[in-house]
Amino acid sequence: MKNYRQRFGAWGEKLAEEYLEHKGYVVLARNIRTPYGEIDLLVRQEATLVFVEVKARSTRAYGLPEDSLTWRKQAHILDSSRYYLQEHPEYTEDWRVDVIAIQKKPGDEPAEIIHFENAFN
Repeated sequence: MKNYRQRFGAWGEKLAEEYLEHKGYVVLARNIRTPYGEIDLLVRQEATLVFVEVKARSTRAYGLPEDSLTWRKQAHILDSSRYYLQEHPEYTEDWRVDVIAIQKKPGDEPAEIIHFENAFN
C-alpha cells in the first residue's frame, strides 16, 4: 500500500502527464529508474526528447515546488538523463530537461501548474 507522499507524487505526475499531452507532447515512458535516480516522465515534443521532473506541493509552508530543486538534485536529474541516453542509442534527437511545478489548491479548485522548459542543462 502506498503512503500519502507516494500517492500525492503519483497524483502530481498524472496531472503533469495530462497537461503535457494536452499541449501536444507524446509520453514515451514513466518512472524510469537509473543508478542516479528516477526520471518522472520521458516525453517527445516534435523532434525533441524531453526529460521531465515533476514537483508537487500540497502547501506552501516549505516554499514553492520548484524551490526543492537543489543543485544536487539537478545534477542527479542530468546524470539520469545522460545515463538513459547512453543506454538507449536509438534516441538521437536533441534533448532537454523540463520541470513541471504543481501547487495543489484547496477543495475542488484546479491545481496551479507551471512549466519550466529547458529548466537547466
